[in-house]
Amino acid sequence: MSQLPLSGTLTALVTPFTPDGEAVDFDALDALVEAQIAGGVSGLVPCGTTGESPTLSEAEANAVIRRVVDAARGRVPVIAGTGSFSTKKTIEASRAALAAGAGGVMVVMPYYSKPSQDGLREHTLAVAKAIPAPIVLYNIPGRTGVDLSAETTERICAAAPNVVAIKDASGNVLRCQELVRRLGDRLTILSGDDALTLPMMALGAQGVISVTSNVLPRETSAVTRRFLAGDLAGARAAHLALLEVHGLMFAEPNPAPAKAALAALGRMSAAVRLPLAPAGEAIRQQIAEAMKRLEARREAS
Repeated sequence: MSQLPLSGTLTALVTPFTPDGEAVDFDALDALVEAQIAGGVSGLVPCGTTGESPTLSEAEANAVIRRVVDAARGRVPVIAGTGSFSTKKTIEASRAALAAGAGGVMVVMPYYSKPSQDGLREHTLAVAKAIPAPIVLYNIPGRTGVDLSAETTERICAAAPNVVAIKDASGNVLRCQELVRRLGDRLTILSGDDALTLPMMALGAQGVISVTSNVLPRETSAVTRRFLAGDLAGARAAHLALLEVHGLMFAEPNPAPAKAALAALGRMSAAVRLPLAPAGEAIRQQIAEAMKRLEARREAS
């Protein structure tokens, strides 16, 4: 099993659509990947929630993963989102992602059915046994309705050596602290919330799987790069400068605000697929103003 470097800023890629939302805009996807790598991100995560994975067909998801792999050309690792509410479907999607060239997979905890901790453990171990590749767990209780506990995570890690990391979007830095206490360096922790990147890294996380970096890859990468280099003051300043934008990225359901920002920059259409709706005019205006303020601060520094 190959080992993947998982630290710094990895981008949870949006999936660009044509203006009518009917098809994937692969040219825009190529340009997005190139902009991310030029901006210094250390990894790409297609087909996660930010990539609107619930609205992608299997064929579209596989095509997106393959296109991202091809565009990345081995310069950064590609971790494909493959998790679902079904263990069988998660395994099938993971195998397809690996066949498409992904270096590993990200498995969200099963949503809607609300399994017990034993169910979460057995689900994850079944996937880990079936997939001979690195696995990143994804715990986001606000979306799934279940919270993978630190104890269950520890039990999973004891039985599945290819579970190498966790994207923790619990919104609780105490969870990060407990995972570090229990697992030390055994499990790489990545923040799943841009606004908590620096607090979590102070407790032992190694980076972030970011939404904001779709729009501001260089600025978002600067936070993790400076922290990992030991420049704590620089990391703090870079992190605080982005807090307004981080908040706006989730002022309406993700990824509508990020796509609105990218559309304003001329990089893709703002189209999202139902049941999501495009970001409203008020949010689009707030994002534009926040971006201007960020640029003014950058020019003044």
